[in-house]
Amino acid sequence: MTDSPAPDVSGPPTAENPWPVGELAQKVRAYIDRLGTAWVEGEITQWGVSGGNVYGKLKDLAVDATIGFTIWSSVKARIPADLKQGDRVIALIKPNYWVKGGSLTMQVYEMRHVGLGDLLERLERLKAQLAAEGLFDAGRKKPLPFLPSGVGLITGKDSDAEKDVLRNAQLRWPSVRFRVVHAAVQGDRTAREVVNAIELLDADPEIDVIIVARGGGDFQNLLGFSDESVIRAAAAATTPIVSAIGHEADQPLLDFVADLRASTPTDAAKRVVPDVTEERHRVDQARLRIRGRVSSIVAMEIDRIAQVRSRPALANAGWIIDHRSEDLTRYVARGEELVTRVIERERNQVRELAGHLRALSPQRTLDRGYAIVQAASGGGAGHIVRSATDAPADTRLTITVAEGALDAVSSGAHGDDSPRGNR
Repeated sequence: MTDSPAPDVSGPPTAENPWPVGELAQKVRAYIDRLGTAWVEGEITQWGVSGGNVYGKLKDLAVDATIGFTIWSSVKARIPADLKQGDRVIALIKPNYWVKGGSLTMQVYEMRHVGLGDLLERLERLKAQLAAEGLFDAGRKKPLPFLPSGVGLITGKDSDAEKDVLRNAQLRWPSVRFRVVHAAVQGDRTAREVVNAIELLDADPEIDVIIVARGGGDFQNLLGFSDESVIRAAAAATTPIVSAIGHEADQPLLDFVADLRASTPTDAAKRVVPDVTEERHRVDQARLRIRGRVSSIVAMEIDRIAQVRSRPALANAGWIIDHRSEDLTRYVARGEELVTRVIERERNQVRELAGHLRALSPQRTLDRGYAIVQAASGGGAGHIVRSATDAPADTRLTITVAEGALDAVSSGAHGDDSPRGNR
């Protein structure tokens, strides 16, 4: 039996000249070894100890990326003993490709908690950025409704915060209605689940206010409520949001963007839901004040009416009639007197005018012996005869005297042409 010739690995692999699996594995390992060590940051999502070694997983804080790691027992003795799942850490790792098994692992040489100073510095930078964008401005904060018809609550399942909010709210207003959405309140799932819960409740038209509540915890446990995605989701919500994270001293970035910050979950319940007993007391006090005010106004008006009625004009209304009756009698007498004077004056004037009229009357002339001669026939019948020529011979005449009239016939003009001769 003869040995087969060794494959040629100097050139690229082809179908005619493929590489052995071992050759590819060696090249991969050599390439990975050249990467060396690197410091990485993430959250421990799996932590298991077997045979003194630690096998776990490290998840990226922002994107969905996870790597497996191994801590040999010799290294485990040098790292903090309190490391556990959920911790945020930095680690010095080196990629290691296992040729025999064809698997890639990350060997840990150092691992420690992320420094508090580093986290605070990052949060301050994020806080300054969001403040510059106006997300923390007081002018954009929305007022809470006086009596919400529906309250949204985002909190951990079966948490003390949930119990505190529900119990205190129902003690204050038994008919208040809650819609509870459970979400992770610590760990890598916090930001994503809280954002989803905010968007879900904000889209519900029956929810008037949203409470985000969590009990106390250390600084790192509250980091999820300072995540940028949570802050932007709260800022974009149209429903007022109340932040009730931790205790009075705790202040995640959600507190700055929320429309109201409550010191504790219990305080959130008291700030969102009014106390029915207090409100009834206020209503009773308002009723008493209104009743007192109305009574005061009525009493004042009664006094005013009494004062008006006590005046002489209203105390004895008969004096008005008596007084006006006297005035009326006086005015009537005066009127009669004036009318009598006017009538008498006019009567005298009529008599005077009548005298003048009688003096100028033709009857007065007839009474003195004069007569009026009128033609009774001919073309001038009825005309007064003024001249002898107006009544030639045989002209029938009517002579009117003071008492009665005479018929006559003209015999023509006399020889005397003087007016006296014609008479």
